[in-house]
Amino acid sequence: MNSDLVIGVDLGGTNVKTGLVSNEGKILYQNKFPSNASGSRWEVIKQIELSARDAMEHAGGAEIRGVGVGSPGMVDDHGVVKGPPNFTDFDGIPLQAELERVFSLPVRVENDANAAAIAESRFGAGKPFPDFLFVIWGTGVGGGIIFHGRIFRGPTGGAGEIGHICIDYNGPPCNCGSRGCVEAYVGQRYLSQRAMAKLANHPDSKLLELVGGNLENIEPVYIAQAARAGDAFARDILIEAGTLLGVALGAVMNTMDLRVSIIGGGISASGEFVMDAIKKSVQEHVLKPSRPDIRVLPAKLGNNAGILGAAGLVL
Repeated sequence: MNSDLVIGVDLGGTNVKTGLVSNEGKILYQNKFPSNASGSRWEVIKQIELSARDAMEHAGGAEIRGVGVGSPGMVDDHGVVKGPPNFTDFDGIPLQAELERVFSLPVRVENDANAAAIAESRFGAGKPFPDFLFVIWGTGVGGGIIFHGRIFRGPTGGAGEIGHICIDYNGPPCNCGSRGCVEAYVGQRYLSQRAMAKLANHPDSKLLELVGGNLENIEPVYIAQAARAGDAFARDILIEAGTLLGVALGAVMNTMDLRVSIIGGGISASGEFVMDAIKKSVQEHVLKPSRPDIRVLPAKLGNNAGILGAAGLVL
């Protein structure tokens, strides 16, 4: 058994996913526990502890070097988690200090999208690139910026919030309290609402059949399924979403002088036509001198990015 082992914890609003990870980025064991996000902060911390200790039991006696945690919300330089969505009592929790007390091990805490960016940089599609923009497109739109081979956090840990770039100041309200954020157009809930509103004019869409005629059942997974089956309406919904996401990515790439974007998350995997729409939109919205070098690539690590990125914090 490799003596260089760490624990990587991917904390989500539904589950805590934890892995025992080698120095080479191989997940040797992983588990999944409920996160108890609707409970108290101490209940959530207890679930992290249970999942981590379960993983440690599979270390075969090897020493555990540390514990890394990817958490929703903004995370400051001291590992304090601020404003995580979908948690009832977790704002301002000094998670790093609390877990160091629990485990008596070095602990690092980072925003979950930043952790996934670190994973792609060390073990995935970003390995060849010292500078890139990482985007995870699923329930919302998260992001991280890898700059000179390291995560760029900004002064307070809040850099990389790609989903809250405004693409129309008169646009729809976003969950963050602003209007016209790209997440308010392409996040999972908003995308479903947009499809629902437009479907009345497309009664022959296969999407209607997939949801049993109940518009309330529309989710991106069904939109993608209909699109892959050749449904023009569903394809148009996802192409529009990819185009809008590309507008936001172009803005960041212009601002940071980046040439590479790596896209992960469930919705981005809906089909090649979605990635093509993102690429086309990015090309149209970056400055002309940058266009020949622009690359938009799919992420490689899938659902393991959270665990691997968290582990990468302490490897």
